[in-house]
Amino acid sequence: MTADPVDIQWHEEGVPVSGQFDDPYYSLEDGLAETRHVFLAGNGLPERFRPGFHIAELGFGTGLNLFAALKAWRDMGVGGQLHYTGFEAYPLLAEEMALALTAFPEILETARPFLAAWEDGATRFSAPDLEAQVIIGDARETLSRWDGIADAWFLDGFAPARNPELWEAPLLTDVALHTAPGGTLATYTAAGVVRRGLEAAGFAVAKVPGFGRKRHMTLGRLE
Repeated sequence: MTADPVDIQWHEEGVPVSGQFDDPYYSLEDGLAETRHVFLAGNGLPERFRPGFHIAELGFGTGLNLFAALKAWRDMGVGGQLHYTGFEAYPLLAEEMALALTAFPEILETARPFLAAWEDGATRFSAPDLEAQVIIGDARETLSRWDGIADAWFLDGFAPARNPELWEAPLLTDVALHTAPGGTLATYTAAGVVRRGLEAAGFAVAKVPGFGRKRHMTLGRLE
């Protein structure tokens, strides 16, 4: 794995903030609770889990969403493997990810084997219950070349106002093209431009209550 260093600043409460996008990697209120509300419950998880279920994510970041999903998978006792593909243009170092996850000990423990492989430069990770890959690069280029199909999407790029490239209509169309029929997505943002882009791509979109101080978030299902 090769990538330029990422500019990380640390909020006084220990939350990592992107210096490039001036946006935190997860909620200042409770990142794990946000993940469970937005990305897990928003996609009907863990109830929809089945062997081979495939999650894809725009914006891998600290890995919090993956590790929360994996813990939910294990807690449900689902057989077989959870499949995960993340797309990340600005990958963090393993030590930065570990530091960000120290606020969530149960998740950090789940993450340790992955972080060890990540530190060694691996972008693929296999375990008896997980097959994960993080594709490094601009998702506007890498997603179109991906040959996978996701059952659920976590759209977790930085805020559309700060990182508009990850919410452009052509990329959202690519998301739809890599979604199984009846597949879902969830995102913390309720920005109109995002909802319109998802609708144009073929998703039935709903605006629902968000997490914490965010009044609304967006869900989608591919029709």
